Amino acid sequence: MKLSMLENNEGSEDVNQVTEALLTHYHSKPSKKSRLIAGIDGLGGAGKTTFAEKLRYELKLANCQASILHIDDCIVERRERYGTGKEEWYEYYFLQWNIEFLQKGLFQKLHQNFDSLTFPFYDHQSGSITEKTINLAYHAIILIEGVFLQREEWRDFFDYMIYIDCPNEMREERVLGRDVYLGDYQARLDKYRRRYWEAEEYYINEVNPISHADYVVRV
Repeated sequence: MKLSMLENNEGSEDVNQVTEALLTHYHSKPSKKSRLIAGIDGLGGAGKTTFAEKLRYELKLANCQASILHIDDCIVERRERYGTGKEEWYEYYFLQWNIEFLQKGLFQKLHQNFDSLTFPFYDHQSGSITEKTINLAYHAIILIEGVFLQREEWRDFFDYMIYIDCPNEMREERVLGRDVYLGDYQARLDKYRRRYWEAEEYYINEVNPISHADYVVRV
């Protein structure tokens, strides 16, 4: 696998170059597989959502249909991922999503070219889960953004993987500044240390996502 890297001294992604690389890969696919599944991976606060929106915009300018799916819309109910008796980092990495269901109910169906998907959608404001149906074009690039996309159970479902590599200091400043719902600054810091950062360290050590990505964007 050839690995490309983007360095941007100004701290913003060169989306045009990524768009070109993705379109080249898309147009080289066999005609019988018209849909391409692209992942936008990265740790918390790396800028995945923003990058996905910019990439979708550039793809549409290039007359390529594109849709975005957010893996955090597919998390399970709180009671299934908190207070389980496991360490918090374990709950976040292994219990935050129904990993097996997403294999069959999302990734496999995307590759089988279902034109609509119905899956449990987590409402972050109410904390409730409802069934949501989305329509997807057959000739399109599907962008899936989120953390831990290259875990063993999911990685083979992606046709192309982009990894956003952002310095830890920048990521930490972003998440601690935005996630005020977790409490005051110290509460946020403690939560990230116990739950999120340990899980991310596990992911980096076990999966080494940069080495497996098709394209690495360095922020």
